[in-house]
Amino acid sequence: MRRLSRELVRRVRGRLDDERGASAVLLSLLMVPMLGFAAIAVDVGAVYAEKSRLQVAADAAALAVAQDCARGACGNVQATADALVAANAGTATAGPPVLSSAPTSVTVTGDQPTEHWFAPVLGIDATAVSASATVAWGAPGGGTAVLPLTFSWCEFAQQTGGGLPSGTTVRTIRLTKTSGTTDCTGPSHNIVPGGFGYLVTDPGQCRATSAVAGRSASSTGNTPPADCSTADFTRWLGHTVLLPIFDHFGDSGSNAWYRVYGYAAFRITGFHLGGQFSTAPRPCTGNDRCITGYFTRFVELSDDFTLDPDAPDLGSAVLRLIR
Repeated sequence: MRRLSRELVRRVRGRLDDERGASAVLLSLLMVPMLGFAAIAVDVGAVYAEKSRLQVAADAAALAVAQDCARGACGNVQATADALVAANAGTATAGPPVLSSAPTSVTVTGDQPTEHWFAPVLGIDATAVSASATVAWGAPGGGTAVLPLTFSWCEFAQQTGGGLPSGTTVRTIRLTKTSGTTDCTGPSHNIVPGGFGYLVTDPGQCRATSAVAGRSASSTGNTPPADCSTADFTRWLGHTVLLPIFDHFGDSGSNAWYRVYGYAAFRITGFHLGGQFSTAPRPCTGNDRCITGYFTRFVELSDDFTLDPDAPDLGSAVLRLIR
């Protein structure tokens, strides 16, 4: 019995050794597909992560170039793209930005070779990853002005010397009823009877939504609409806002309207609009209604306005990521 037991142990040990050897061979055979699955899980995931990072970098670079161009000077577009791609994606590089005129837009591509951890077992050392973004810019075609005011095209042309805004000279612009530029308003200064240049506000908001070639309703009275407070105007002091410029008008009282020609950017430095609506010192007195500041070039980065390639360029612009 003792001999038999020893013999049995020997055989069992031999069989275990054989199985261990077989397991090692099997494990060796499985290593390649296991590494392949690891490559899929880790390396492919890294490629997608790098793609997302490059997309952010390309978006930022295209927006930066478009913003410079919309302000009137594209500058060194390659240097701008390089800086923004590097800032957002490290060692990634930017390809030559492609500018287009129909519509006015720029496309920026970011490139970054991504080295793999496991894929080299399959003969794949790295993957070229790229992402591109296209941003268009142009004049706003419609949107929501943060203040329910409008100026005439004639006033805009006189304040800007008949062209696009330039300089930062502060000027006083009187609203239509008290305007001193009779060649813009006529002897009565009354463009629309009962109207001072205020627009009917969006419900419950001190703002006005309009569109190029559309009619905006006139708000009657010689002070801002009831939905507005002094704080609504004061908060925009020292800031640039987009305001509609009108070229046609009609009717009177609560039926009066202004036709929007385009949108101009106006930097507000003061105002006197009657009642409590005034800054100190008052830029005008008595029954005059005025606002001080200057028309300027400005790029509106919010989504409050739409892009319209056919709208007139009055110095304001909006950007849109289109691809």
